[in-house]
Amino acid sequence: MNTHTIRTLRPSDAAPLLAFEQANRAWFERHIEPRPDAFYSIDGIHAHVAQFLDEHAQGRMHPCVIVDEHGELIGRANLKDIDRQQGTAEVGYRIGERQAGKGLATAALQYLIALAQEEWQLQSLCAYAIDGNGASIRVLERCGFAQGVAVPDIAIVKGNVVDGHAYALDLRAAGVDSVL
Repeated sequence: MNTHTIRTLRPSDAAPLLAFEQANRAWFERHIEPRPDAFYSIDGIHAHVAQFLDEHAQGRMHPCVIVDEHGELIGRANLKDIDRQQGTAEVGYRIGERQAGKGLATAALQYLIALAQEEWQLQSLCAYAIDGNGASIRVLERCGFAQGVAVPDIAIVKGNVVDGHAYALDLRAAGVDSVL
């Protein structure tokens, strides 16, 4: 059985993160809005990591990476737009194509839920999913998120403007076992 570790992003993750994003670019772009071309360079990824770590230091984000038993980066999971006054944050995750369908996205989302409850003491989480991205929607629903309002023109995927939905999870009502 494959094992994995989910941990906070580090500056030393830049090169493995670039390799992960480059290897999975086409896969991601079939399902979500593409990143700018400048992101896919060592300077672009260093700027990305620095921005995420700065936001983490400011308490606005908790960026995580998922690594396999060999230390290879295989996914990402983030709490973002953390608002401690409101007790809210948004969740997001990206799982590499070779790892898709193995329960890793569900494990990552469960980790984020526990992180939001235990470390950040948040009250609710939100997420957004493009209509038709059944795998991501199933992960959200499996973890207790409820579909909310429609979000028209949520992203551009393969050159087409697509719609989506917001999803929400009330952490005060969530009976999630700790995975931290």
